[in-house]
Amino acid sequence: MKREVTALKFYFKNGETWTIKKEFIGDLWVKQISKSFGRIAGGELQEIFPCESLKIEIFPEADNVNTDDINLGGLELGMFERVTKHPDIEKMDILYKEGDHLKSDVMVESDCVYFPYDPMDPDGNDNAYQTGFISTDNHLFIVIDPLKKAEDIYSVK
Repeated sequence: MKREVTALKFYFKNGETWTIKKEFIGDLWVKQISKSFGRIAGGELQEIFPCESLKIEIFPEADNVNTDDINLGGLELGMFERVTKHPDIEKMDILYKEGDHLKSDVMVESDCVYFPYDPMDPDGNDNAYQTGFISTDNHLFIVIDPLKKAEDIYSVK
């Protein structure tokens, strides 16, 4: 069956989420997704998909809050400001439509990818590996990588 990516849904450490439709995503690279088994926060053993890094460009049209998402910070700041001020993206769902559902708006499947995370504060919310900036043309650039920063990969305009 054919699967079509429709959106990415980011999960923040504080429980907020942000869903971005594929047409609002420019450059995207998720490096080396692997399959692992683990127990997260004392839960059941489960299949998990960690990756080595993420780099993404998000267009200005995505700087909004979806009513399906829980975005307390996004309501106050806008999502771009929220992401650059609070580097706490923990994981993302890749949302798909599949087969006959391609003509509907129903999301029927997703894959969950975990990002590298190194807490940089005592409460463990901010990720030392996440960097980002908003360009002068209002594009958001995010990099989650243990070795590189957003400014190393994308030119700051």
